[in-house]
Amino acid sequence: MQNITNLLRTMAFSALFVASSTFAAGDPAAGAQLNAQCQGCHGIDGFKTAFPTVYSVPKIGGQSYDYLVVALKAYRDGDRTNETMHAIASNLSDQDIDDLAAYYSGDQKD
Repeated sequence: MQNITNLLRTMAFSALFVASSTFAAGDPAAGAQLNAQCQGCHGIDGFKTAFPTVYSVPKIGGQSYDYLVVALKAYRDGDRTNETMHAIASNLSDQDIDDLAAYYSGDQKD
């Protein structure tokens, strides 16, 4: 029983450490300076794009930090398919992605 308790404590501590260190990696103020291209589509309520197909563009303000980091890296690296997002994300460094994720996961809802 003690082994299970110790394992659960270790897992909980590890999860908290990873979550806190992940959020600390990005600078929301720097992300605010980088978001001009993002706002052109993601900052407009009900915006639809016609390339490569017609679809509603999601609002990203308030989205999870970790989700945004994973999604942007996947677009950048070609693991997630969208030509427009790949073209934009391919110019982002890891730090740029962290900063944008910190900005969009914060209090603002653009």
